[in-house]
Amino acid sequence: MRLLEALRAAWGAIRAHLLRAALTVLGMVIGVAAVIVVVAVLQGFAQTITAQFKSLGSNGLIIVPYETRRAALAGRQARLTPDDLVAIRQQVRGIHDVVPVLSMALFSGAVRYGNRSTASSITATTPAFARGGVQYPAQGRFIVPGDDTSRRPVAVIGEEVIKNLGLPAHPEGHYIQMFGGWFKVVGVLNKLGTLLGVFNQDNQIYIPFNTGVSLSGRSTPPDISIRLQLARAQDLQQVEAQITRVLRRQHHLQPGQDDDFKIQSSGELIKALTKVFDMITLVVAGIVGIALLVGGVGIMNVLLVSVTERTREIGIQKSLGATRGDILLQFILEALLLSLLGGLIGLVLGLGLAVLVAHLVPALSGAIVPGWIIALALGFTATVGLVFGIAPAAKAAALDPIDALRYE
Repeated sequence: MRLLEALRAAWGAIRAHLLRAALTVLGMVIGVAAVIVVVAVLQGFAQTITAQFKSLGSNGLIIVPYETRRAALAGRQARLTPDDLVAIRQQVRGIHDVVPVLSMALFSGAVRYGNRSTASSITATTPAFARGGVQYPAQGRFIVPGDDTSRRPVAVIGEEVIKNLGLPAHPEGHYIQMFGGWFKVVGVLNKLGTLLGVFNQDNQIYIPFNTGVSLSGRSTPPDISIRLQLARAQDLQQVEAQITRVLRRQHHLQPGQDDDFKIQSSGELIKALTKVFDMITLVVAGIVGIALLVGGVGIMNVLLVSVTERTREIGIQKSLGATRGDILLQFILEALLLSLLGGLIGLVLGLGLAVLVAHLVPALSGAIVPGWIIALALGFTATVGLVFGIAPAAKAAALDPIDALRYE
């Protein structure tokens, strides 16, 4: 009963000064909304990245060039070549799909159609790249084995390339110019959108792997990465050991010399990425949480002013029988209500903005707000309100009733 009466009195005080209450909780609103939006965007970004590795499946491996710091300082440059690809295909048992990936240009490949030109990412690969991956032909077809073995100049393009070059909506059969030659468009990739509004995933062009190797010239072997699928997931360690032996022999590495390549499973990559994004989420949420502390200071200041303004009211309450505990409870509840009100408004605002961001950026459609961040934001908000409400409440409770009644 005493608690309900204190709650009613605290709520009545807030309602009596709605504008001041709204301005007081503004810091809380901004802080909580920022935490919710930032965490949702980071989680959506993490889901987009990990989805690409999940497409490799539980039995997928990625081999990339890797040089230790000591080797890099010695001037060595790690490289995986088409000869390594052939060696793995011929000597490693227990794999059923080997996909080379040769990056010909990263957002900088010059492409022309008619009098228009653009810069795109151009990658050379084999038909197996689109098998079960996040990118697949939405129109026409992907690269087929005949394209690769015959080194045909064909291309599968993204929607952004169509837009930038002014190609028809169905560009199959049209020719675009790259690397000084003409490539026939045979398919259009599914739409992926942008990552964080910066990296356009639809500005991609894929060409046959052997076509890309022939364009790279013969002076320096092209540097590739290799994706492969195991026939059985339980053979992971044996296959890794075989690949290590084959590549060390290919690269003429001596016993005791560090590997100049790295083999990673999709599970390891996802685990590492998840750990990194969780750390980033916590750090960013902590930084944004400073706004909540600022909001708490604002609440404390406003309540201290309120205690001064309501000195006579407090004196009357005490003369009518209110105890020191009653006054203390009323002002603490008032601070708690203010902070929770700001937290709830910020939560609704943050959720709305997170949904809007996910709608505007298709690549972040997986943006989610974990339950733990909602609980953490509201819990931290309530704690801040409670802590910063103690000083004004103690000041109000300590007032002498006679002095308070005399206050003008």
